[in-house]
Amino acid sequence: MKRTPFKPGGGLSRSGGLKGDGANKKPLPSPFEMQREAAKRAALNALKRARRAADKAGVSLSEWEGEFIDSVSERVKTHGRAFADPEKGAPGQALSAMQGRKLKEITAKANGEASKSRWGRKKPE
Repeated sequence: MKRTPFKPGGGLSRSGGLKGDGANKKPLPSPFEMQREAAKRAALNALKRARRAADKAGVSLSEWEGEFIDSVSERVKTHGRAFADPEKGAPGQALSAMQGRKLKEITAKANGEASKSRWGRKKPE
């Protein structure tokens, strides 16, 4: 067996060793960013489902409801959430509490469900 002289920097090399090329890989997003993106996707999907359910059932949404869905989805796409005041919703959520409530009402209307009485009040007969 023939021995070769030692060359500095010419030792054994492996792909994927400790000195791997980290320049090619993107850094992993933080868990907060991953949760925020998931909330954004969930809100956009819920808005699309509400619109599709209304179209499929043949229920005509009011002008206000259509504008609501369009404006909220646009704000979620551009800003990641649809409200500016942190008092109105949880930090990791894309919709405020009232926006979520209105979306549920629109979805119930599209599915043909009767609206629930609010605040425990009974409807006058």
